[in-house]
Amino acid sequence: MATEQELTEFLKSVEKRAFKRSVYHVRNDESALDIVQDSMMKLVEHYSHKPPDELPMLFQRILSNTTLDWFRRQKTRNALFSNLSDFESESEDGEFNLLENLDSSDASTQVESAESSTQRAQIFREIELEIQELPARQREAFLMRYWEELDVAETAAAMGCSEGSVKTHCSRAVQALNKALRAKGIQL
Repeated sequence: MATEQELTEFLKSVEKRAFKRSVYHVRNDESALDIVQDSMMKLVEHYSHKPPDELPMLFQRILSNTTLDWFRRQKTRNALFSNLSDFESESEDGEFNLLENLDSSDASTQVESAESSTQRAQIFREIELEIQELPARQREAFLMRYWEELDVAETAAAMGCSEGSVKTHCSRAVQALNKALRAKGIQL
């Protein structure tokens, strides 16, 4: 059984990554924050009696299900209301930037020219845009494997699919990203 301290530490450790993952799915900061908060509440309310080593997988599954629920609610709302512009996200200028918040402790020990910094920021923005263009399942598998650093089995359990499907989704995502970035002249 997880202690209150272990549960608190776990939630602190996953909050930023869960938020970034949710922003990629729903493309709205406020909705992503709601999804993460709801997921955390569900974990605490229903699974706080579980051992600490089970919390990461439970949370990933809850987060995935809460995100799917959000999409279902959006679909229902869009079907009920004729003025869909009320539910569109704001301008793209306010969107969350995945890679702009790199670990600043590493950057503080190195000096980078303004040109290099600008070029790196532009490449990161292109990568972020291409990740957003991936099909939902490929994007989810890619983010869980390479952003959340879950292994194949954990990703499969969180996504509710087979390990083979996770590998296929990740492979296709990497190929699509590579092709799109090469077309833009970006070699990684």
